[in-house]
Amino acid sequence: MEKFIRFIAGGQNNFVHFLRIAIFIVMAWIGGLKAFKYEADGIVPLVANSPFMSFFYKDANKMVANNEAKQVKAYTLHKNLEGKTVEKNIKWQEENGTYIFSYGLGTVIVSIGLLVLLGIWFPKIGLWGGLLTFGMSFVTLSFLITTPEVYVPNLGGDFPTPEFGFPYLSVGGRLVLKDIIMMGGGLIISSDSARRILGKTKTFIQ
Repeated sequence: MEKFIRFIAGGQNNFVHFLRIAIFIVMAWIGGLKAFKYEADGIVPLVANSPFMSFFYKDANKMVANNEAKQVKAYTLHKNLEGKTVEKNIKWQEENGTYIFSYGLGTVIVSIGLLVLLGIWFPKIGLWGGLLTFGMSFVTLSFLITTPEVYVPNLGGDFPTPEFGFPYLSVGGRLVLKDIIMMGGGLIISSDSARRILGKTKTFIQ
């Protein structure tokens, strides 16, 4: 048991590098999927309700009447379920700027992932990658405040349900909450990169 503990204790540097690889995989995979319509459609509620991003959409705050004559945001009437494509919804999303924004966001996410990965060999680049990961995660976690869809809605049914709204996270909300782990990971790899930078500086001065 003691040997195992010593092995774990001595593997910190390798584990931090593994963390970098893990973050890169997440960033590259999810960022790459932003090039596909279903993923771009899926992030519309997050972007449309975000004070940091909504201005990228043409009709983010446009209100329209639904089938029940209630005023709702336009995007709620033009959702494509994952695995289903509706042409009129796609046309609306194109006019809204949904796909162009998604392509740009995906490029940013993949780029941050590359900076994180390069931190294995280049600590200065890794420092920026870690800080950007922290910042991106901060923005993502803000969706817990700004996006109604991250909580279970009250859709009614055979009897009223008390399990809706805060703190009952929907599927999307549970995915958003996990970014607090990415935030912690960003800080760890930033700290490790900064330590390596300072170590090289001291060696150079000596």
